[in-house]
Amino acid sequence: MSTESTPAAHTPVKASTGRLAVAWALVGVPLAYGVYETLTRVSALFG
Repeated sequence: MSTESTPAAHTPVKASTGRLAVAWALVGVPLAYGVYETLTRVSALFG
């Protein structure tokens, strides 16, 4: 029984840096805004 793997299993995946940045921005900007809004409302509630 051979334990060798195919070369395709070790091929690195290349992602475009621009597409990666846009994807993170689409997730990160609304998330950061939500965290900011939550913290400002919590501080108003307990402050």
